[in-house]
Amino acid sequence: MAVTLDAQLLDILACPSPDHAPLRPGTPEDPAADALTCTACGRVFPVRDGIPVLLLDEATPPTRPEPDSPDEASSDGA
Repeated sequence: MAVTLDAQLLDILACPSPDHAPLRPGTPEDPAADALTCTACGRVFPVRDGIPVLLLDEATPPTRPEPDSPDEASSDGA
C-alpha cells in the first residue's frame, strides 16, 4: 500500500538526523512502500496506520553499498 500523506505534511517533514533533509515517499527498492526515505542519509522510516514514525531507532539504515576508497586507488598512480 502506498503512502498517502497530505502533500503539505510531506513538505514540512524532515529526517530527524542532524542533516534534517526532506523525505520522499517509499523506499529506493519500492516507491509504493509504506515508508519515507531521507533524501540525504538514505534512512527509511516506517509509516504505520498512516502515521510516519520518525525515530532514528525505528529507521532502517541506508542500503547503499560501501564503495572502495577512491582516494587509495587514485593515489597509487600519482
